[in-house]
Amino acid sequence: MSESQIWDAVDDYFRTRLSPDDEPLEAALRDSRAAELPQVNVTAPQGKLLQLLAQIQGARTILEIGTLGGYSTIWLGRALPADGRLISLEYSGKHAEVAARNIARAGLERVVEVRLGPALESLPKLADENPPPFDLVFIDADKANNAHYVEWALRLTRVGSLIVVDNVVRGGRVVDTGSTEPDVQGTRAAIELIASHPRLTGTAIQTVGSKGYDGFALARVLA
Repeated sequence: MSESQIWDAVDDYFRTRLSPDDEPLEAALRDSRAAELPQVNVTAPQGKLLQLLAQIQGARTILEIGTLGGYSTIWLGRALPADGRLISLEYSGKHAEVAARNIARAGLERVVEVRLGPALESLPKLADENPPPFDLVFIDADKANNAHYVEWALRLTRVGSLIVVDNVVRGGRVVDTGSTEPDVQGTRAAIELIASHPRLTGTAIQTVGSKGYDGFALARVLA
């Protein structure tokens, strides 16, 4: 088998044993494909990791930046108590429409709210509402603005909150100091912000799997 075939096989083994998709999750993927949404959602093992992180946090409030078809939203929403709250920000009206159906099918419409519009416009409006601090923030939107999203996450969280930034390896391109690609520049800016900010401590992990070679960053709010 090729490397990618091995990665797929291992992911499938872990998925079937530890994080199997049930009907709402399978339907979310199926409907996202039918609507021709980009196939860039987290994998089932990654979704289960997000759910476990939220549960470890004891999260009651979650902010997600980048909804897509709602697959990761469902994993995160299931970690919340009945009176929990998840706000997910989505730029595309088409994506938000598909996600809303998928979230409702999963029975999470009372817990999850999808807000439509550019995140950098939605975030100031959200801050103006003075919501309770979010216990976990999952950032999985346009990578060029990753540092801005981390800055907003800091404004909307508390001591002990967890910030997760997806897709930070960029197939290894993150180490290219001379890259002019917006996704690389934005991701590098986010990593540098996590490294230098006095209120944050963090790390980043490289991953392989069905989505290829990538990784994620974790940051904990210290003060």
